[in-house]
Amino acid sequence: MTLARIPADWPWRDASEIVSAGGVSWHVQRFGSGPALLLIHGAGASTHSFEHLARALASEFTIVMADLPGHGFSGPMEAPELPLVAQALGALLARIGVAPAIAAGHSAGAAVALRMTLDGLIRPRALIGFAPALQPYGGAADGLASKMARLAMLNPLTPRLVAMRANDQSIARLMARTGSHLDASGVALYRQLLRQPGHIAGTLRLMAHWKLRPLLADLCRVTASVTVVLGENDRATPAQDAWAAARRIPGCQAIRLPGLGHLAHEEDPVRAAGIIRLAAQAAGLDTRVREPAHRLAGGN
Repeated sequence: MTLARIPADWPWRDASEIVSAGGVSWHVQRFGSGPALLLIHGAGASTHSFEHLARALASEFTIVMADLPGHGFSGPMEAPELPLVAQALGALLARIGVAPAIAAGHSAGAAVALRMTLDGLIRPRALIGFAPALQPYGGAADGLASKMARLAMLNPLTPRLVAMRANDQSIARLMARTGSHLDASGVALYRQLLRQPGHIAGTLRLMAHWKLRPLLADLCRVTASVTVVLGENDRATPAQDAWAAARRIPGCQAIRLPGLGHLAHEEDPVRAAGIIRLAAQAAGLDTRVREPAHRLAGGN
């Protein structure tokens, strides 16, 4: 993986770097100033998912985010099981010298953040899960989605065929299934991603190896302060299902967002930023405004 693959107009492109760690060639973005905030996107997305949320917080936090293995502009991982992805991301943070004071994950990214916390790979004072995907769909193989992804991966042409069909209508149908409504620029970014066969393959590979039952059994051991954010229009991870799993976390708090769907943090990034800011303040973190949001960490 090289920086040359990343479009010049990709969100926060100036903050991008490629770092090898944990057996993965990671696309990482770091910028801002203040306590380190780790943002982990969900399956099928990339760091672009936090474009506006990061902009709202970059003058108060050092933003750290990376494309998950096989997603966006990060290299693939042979068997991206949840604990292995968590370990690899932990290796990346160690390589770049970042110890997140706070972490936020969306959907599958929330599961990664929780697994990293449970395994001692990060020790955030607060953790926020937007539409946390913690509940297995069911089935002997630990999830219908995993079964379907494994079947799709049997055909090596599947990623290319899916990418060829990524047009405005198919993206619109996909967004409708999440219960979210994005503006034209947000839809365009997903269209760019879904036209990349490598990204499709990486998403399917992640889903094929995703097993949540061990995490679900461990949630009672989480000691970090956790807040889950539930869009009441979420059709991908319905609020009641997400809360049924998240309430196993001791002291977990829930914030419900009427009118928003699975991509609530993209639909209303200002409100999402406010939730993170309040969680950080409650954890005793210093969230004073510092450097301008465009200033990059490390002087890049």
